[in-house]
Amino acid sequence: MGVLKTEEVASLYRRYAGMVYQIGLMLLKNAPDAEDAVQTVFRRAMERDEPFSGPDHERAWLIVTARNECKNQLRHWWRTRRADGTELDSLTWEQRSDGELWELILTLPEHEKMALYLHYYQGYSTGETAELMGKNPSTVRSWLCRARRRLKDLLEEDGEYGEQKTEPGV
Repeated sequence: MGVLKTEEVASLYRRYAGMVYQIGLMLLKNAPDAEDAVQTVFRRAMERDEPFSGPDHERAWLIVTARNECKNQLRHWWRTRRADGTELDSLTWEQRSDGELWELILTLPEHEKMALYLHYYQGYSTGETAELMGKNPSTVRSWLCRARRRLKDLLEEDGEYGEQKTEPGV
């Protein structure tokens, strides 16, 4: 067992399990697999041989570990032999528009989706997001700009944002 005590792991779980689950659900698109990822990430936290240097280190380590665990699950041989889950379709949202925006975000390329999630949902700066993703900050800013532009275009197509596109004479 690692250096963390049972109470410390329980506290870590209470604070960050939701965040790790969201990352898992976003990347794996399947609730049971996301739950498995959460379990694996916190097991690895329990097995860690060195303590965290602070809350920011805990959070960053959990995000990177969750992302890596999801990528490992996606590469696993049994993943290609399973039917896709439909769990994301059944999520409930506080506001209907939140779910609609989430659906649009899920259509983005993985790197843009993850950059948006870390920056806007978790509150990381572009520099911190870049560090977590192992990329240059200017690359992350470009991804965020591209993602916002794509989302805006998608919202305009649906008539949800700005002026609705109409055919002439209608």
